[in-house]
Order: sequence, then C-alpha cells, then structure tokens
Amino acid sequence: MESEEGESSIPFQLQFDKPIPFQIKIAEWNPEKDLLAMVTEDSKILLHRFNWQRLWTISPGRPVTSLCWRPDGKAIAVGLEDGTIALHDVENGKLLRSLKPHDVAVVCLNWEEDGQSNTDEIGKVSAYEDRTSRFFPPAPRAPKMPGVVAGDSSFMDDGEDSLAELSNASFRKFNVLCSGDRDGSICFNIFGIFQIGKINIHELSVPVEHASCKLFNATIYKVALSKDLCRLVVMCTGELRDCDVKPKEEKLNVDLHGLHCLAMDTSIFWKRKNELHQVAQQASNIEDLTEVIRESLSVMSKQWADAMKTFHDKFHSLSTLITDNGLESSPQEEFLSLLGGARISPALNQFLVNSLGEVGVKRVLKSVCGTGKELQLVVLDHLQPAAEIIGFRMGELKGLSRWRARYQGIGLDERLLDEATENAGLLLVQVQRFMMVLSSVVQQFSNFFNWLLKSIKYQMQEPNDQLISYNSELLVVFLKFLYDQDPVKELVDFSEADDDIEIDLKTSERVRQLIQFGGFSDTDFLRRTLAKEFQHMESSFKRALQMPFTTISRKISCMKLLPLCPLQLSTTQTPRTSIPMSLSFYKNELCADAPCESGYTDYVSFQVPDEAFSDIQNCIGIARGSKQISNKESNDYTSLEAVLLSVPNGYHCVDLSLYKDKELVILMNETSENSEGSGEACMMVVQTGDLPFISISRSSCLNQWELADLKSSIVYLEMENEKVRKVPHSTIAPLAVSASRGVACVFAERRRALVYILEEDEDEEEEEEEEEAEDK
Repeated sequence: MESEEGESSIPFQLQFDKPIPFQIKIAEWNPEKDLLAMVTEDSKILLHRFNWQRLWTISPGRPVTSLCWRPDGKAIAVGLEDGTIALHDVENGKLLRSLKPHDVAVVCLNWEEDGQSNTDEIGKVSAYEDRTSRFFPPAPRAPKMPGVVAGDSSFMDDGEDSLAELSNASFRKFNVLCSGDRDGSICFNIFGIFQIGKINIHELSVPVEHASCKLFNATIYKVALSKDLCRLVVMCTGELRDCDVKPKEEKLNVDLHGLHCLAMDTSIFWKRKNELHQVAQQASNIEDLTEVIRESLSVMSKQWADAMKTFHDKFHSLSTLITDNGLESSPQEEFLSLLGGARISPALNQFLVNSLGEVGVKRVLKSVCGTGKELQLVVLDHLQPAAEIIGFRMGELKGLSRWRARYQGIGLDERLLDEATENAGLLLVQVQRFMMVLSSVVQQFSNFFNWLLKSIKYQMQEPNDQLISYNSELLVVFLKFLYDQDPVKELVDFSEADDDIEIDLKTSERVRQLIQFGGFSDTDFLRRTLAKEFQHMESSFKRALQMPFTTISRKISCMKLLPLCPLQLSTTQTPRTSIPMSLSFYKNELCADAPCESGYTDYVSFQVPDEAFSDIQNCIGIARGSKQISNKESNDYTSLEAVLLSVPNGYHCVDLSLYKDKELVILMNETSENSEGSGEACMMVVQTGDLPFISISRSSCLNQWELADLKSSIVYLEMENEKVRKVPHSTIAPLAVSASRGVACVFAERRRALVYILEEDEDEEEEEEEEEAEDK
C-alpha cells in the first residue's frame, strides 16, 4: 500500500479497491446521486452506492445490451437484445414500464432533457397546465388479477405510486430518450414512454458535395442528443456509396467502409417543445389509461369465466341423468315443466336432492352473484373512471388540434382526433350498456337460484316460507335465453370481440334518426361488444397519433456526415465495445443565453483502429463542431475541427470518456504480451480546450477520410505533462466516469473494481487556502 504522503501527491485519490465476483460489461453513474448501475456478463443489473453497498439486483431474463439514466436519476432505461426498452425504478429496481420500439437489439441509449427553462418575456414560467385534476379524481390503477400477489403483475401493484410519481416528475421538464438498434434504426421517446419519431440511417440522404450518397450495411455504436435537443450525433460504421452510380458500374472499394460520424438535425424538438410536451403528456396518460381498461377487461373476463365454470360444472350432471333415464328432454324443459306444476321427473329429482342439494345451490349462488358484484366494482372503480378521463383528454387533444398555427406543424390532425374523441364517448355508452346487462343477468341468476332452493325444500318436504320469493316471468326468460348462453362473456371477452351483436331493424332505425340531431356519426356501435368498442377506440387513437409520429420522423434529417477513418470488415464484426468512443456536448462560453443553433459544441472522441492508416498508429481522434447564430440559412456546422492524440509509448487505449470542463479521461493498459492481466494500467486526464485543433473540410467527399489530413499534426501525449494516476492492475472496458460527482470507476481483468475521485472537493480547497492565508 502507498503511504499517505505519496497518496496526497498523486492525482486522483483512490477511494477503494475491492474484489468483485463477476465481470462487468456496462456501467453508468447516476447523474444526480452517488449510485453506479452495472450489467454483468450474464445480464444481471446491479445498483451500488459509492461505498460499494449493493442496493438491489434484477435479472430481465433477456440479454442486456445498453443502459442509461433518466436525467433526474430517478429511473433507469435498459435496452434488451429483443428490441425492448425497460424502465426501472431507482429505489427498488421495480419494472415501471416496458415498450418495444425496435425489432432487434438496442445497442445504445441516450436520455436528455431540455436545458432551458420555460419562461416567457416577463420571466413567468410557461409550463403547460394539465386541467384534468380540476374535474376528475386521481387516475385509477389497473385492477389486480385474482390470485396474483404483489410483484407478479407486469403493470403496477395496488398501493404503489412509483409509476405515477415518476411520470409526474418527468412531465415537469421536456425530455427525450433516444435509442439505436443493430439495424440502424433510431427511435425517439418523449418522457421515455411516448414514441414520437423513428428514422433509419440507411434511408437518410447524406449531404455530400456534387453527389447523393447513402450508408449501406451500417451499424450504430453510440447516439447522443445535445442538451438543447437540436442535434443528434451518431457514431456508426458502414459503407458510404454514391447513389447516382448504377449497381453494375459500382466497384466495391474497401476504403468506402469505415467509421462515420453523423450529425442529425433534431431542432424540431426545440422549436416545438411546448407543443410536443402538451401532446406527449396527454397522449402518454391516455396510453396508461388504456392499459387500465385492458387489464380491467381481462380481470372481468377471467372472473366471470371462473364463475360460469362453477355453474356449468354443477349443472352438467343433469344432462347426464336425463340421458341415463331415457328421456329426450333438455334441462331447460325439465325446469319449465317443474315450474308449470307438472310431476317432477326422476332425473331432475335425483339431481336436485342428491347431486346439487341446498349447499350446492348456495355455493353456486355465491360464486355467480358475488362475481357479478365484483365486476360492478371493477367497472365503477377502474374501467369507467379510466374511460371518462380518456374522453376528457381526447377532447383536450382535439381542442389543441384546432390551433392549426401551432399544432398542425407537428401533425395533430383534427379529423382523426374528432373520430377518436367520438369513439371514447361511445366506449362510455358501451360501459353503461354492459352495467345494465350485467345487472339483469345477475338478477336473473339470483331469481333462478332462489326458485331452486324453494323447489329443493319442497321436494324434501321441508318448510320454505322463510326463503326469498321468486319471479316466475323472469325465471321463464332465464330458462329460455340465459341458461345456455353467456351475454356477459360476449361483451368482455376479447376472443368474442369479432362477433357482432344482433340488433333488430327497429332499433337500428331509431339510431339513424338520432344521428340527425348530431353528437355522433357511428351507426354500428350497438353491434359491437364492450371489448370490441375498446379495440375500436384504441385503434382510432393510434391512427390519430400516427400523424405526429410520421410528421416528426420526416422533419429529422442528416445535416452532416464526417467519414472519419476506414475500417476492415473484420473490425465491425467484433463486439461494438472494441472501439472505445465517447460523445458529449459543452456549452459555448460566449453564448450562454443563445438559442439552440449556437448554444453547444459537439465533441466526439474515439480510438483510431491501427488498421485504419498505416502511418497513424495508437492514436485517439477528437472532433468538435459548432454552428453560429449568424448562419440561419443552413443547419450545417460553421466550425469543424479535429486533432489526433498519440498515446504514450508502451501503452494502448482501453476506454475513454469525455468529462466535464472539456476534459478527456483515458484509460490505458501497458502494452504486454502477457494476457493473464498481471500488468499495470494508468488513467490520464487531458484538457481538450488546450489542444491545437485544426480546421477540417466542411464538404464531405467519397474516399476522403478526415483524419488522413491530420497525420502531420499529431499531438504526442507525455506522461509527465498530464494528470496521470497509475492503476496497479491490468484493466478492461468499461470506464465509468461521473461528471456531476467527479468520480471514475475502473474494472480490472482480475475482477476488481477501483473507484477514484478525479478532483478535490472545492470546500477543502477553500479551507486550505484560508489556512495558508492565516499562516501568512
């Protein structure tokens, strides 16, 4: 161990060096708290405190391919190999939401929030006010499936407000989650849950001088959205081809395949952030409530099916007894005969007295009628309130769509939202209809069971005066129309949703006459079941939101492509972590209050593969680009610069990360033929602001690699000239650096985790300065 004196003179204080029982493939620090999320090789997600105390461990059950934190640090997004993005609560790792915007592995995630406050000219906060709470109680939760214990539900447990609290917190500031997949698709999700756009880099037209080019066989490595949401930087590999050349004339040149940096124009998020904020908040709440309705219908269908199974299991033996006694009548005819005063048949007598009995009738009565009451509670406490709030929120969106000057530009279509609003209203009509049907069915079942109890008492010659009376007319209706039919199941079961309900001509004509008075235009809603009406409303809502999704997707374009360096095909076939790289955005000092076009400078750092250039070996490339406000006509960069850094002799780059104040943290291993991890490593911090950047071409051309022009101006890093800390182990990627906390976590090949403090506490520095001043 090093002495205290030696430790104090060495940069980057070592906080601890601990063994770990697993190897780490992904690691990310929480942006607001001293928490480190890690993914093991077997795709378990671990959350540790700064002192290495483990808070929780979860296993998604599928390979984890990417990870990132929500800007406020209260939730973590996990990208999975099947294209799913799962959001987990930081407090306990609970699954909050799961969406599937991709079809293949999500290889990178980036979550950014708008860095500017929403204030008007007089400084008043111009946040959107959600008026729903003025007219409605808090939104209902999804009901719990009978027999499911807390934690088994994939949506949200009863009594937990985690998702609601996190959703409300995310709505306070506009934020966008970007995700890139293995096939080149990039998805944009507002608040991490509302899908607002999707592009594929293969379909983009790349702006190249005197040519129209596209990327082929591209693979995304990293994406990063600027803090003003105006630019998206994408690091990818692929082949850049001239689209004007016919396939037969094109000659494959291996130099066309390489590492590229794409700059996407996403200024639509900044220009329309207030409108998108309002639409996303309403739409995401509607999506939550549709899940409440879907779960309610599933619970109701399951409960009612169980009750009907109990009923049919008890009464099935009557049919068998009728057949065994050589009778050709049906159970309904036997019951009607008994009701009419005829002599009871031996089969029915044996069924009532021996098979069913008074206890059996009461058990079935409790099951069916009790389930009916539970279904009514589900409707009143969950389904109906959710449908009412959906109708109100649909109306809010419809009202916004009429403000064409602001909302037509993001694709909000009044006609489609009018249709969705009407369908939301018709769903409420269907809910009331279902309640009437359910009430009638339960009443008739209860009447039937009361009659059976009296009949059994009579057959057993016991007094039945204390029993509840029955209605003979209702009993006839039940035996003729309900005994072997299930109108409740037809209304709530999704498997029955394709079957139309028969409506007589007189009722259909009355509905057509009502349309003339206005209010709705759908004449076939009475033919639909409750489940089908819900599907009808949901599909119309999705059609209405498809327009903003398509509109925003079309407004995201490629503003620049930098062909950085050529790559051999074998390089891109290895795991994406084989090329260390980091993306970040730093605020321009002279333009602190400027609009998005000039607020931030893009920084891209990456290791240059040795096979890229024969005369550029063991180097790190850094490129930066910015746009000045004076150039409003073009979205292109007005300043593009780059520099090459040569890694000190005897070392090679393991991983790197852009740090705050324009610093680059480089993790390097000693170059050694020993593969057992017994060597040493070091961590170096380079001030990028002091580097001699060289202006590079702003007009891309095929076969012109930007780094090739920097061979003569390589900056050679010297160990004695930079802040360097020796690491007593051979290290591996990833390097996890926290800009907000000023710490770095390094992982050793021999399964150790080392946490370093990259800078001294400002308070301690001030105290030392004060002590020195007092001594003087």
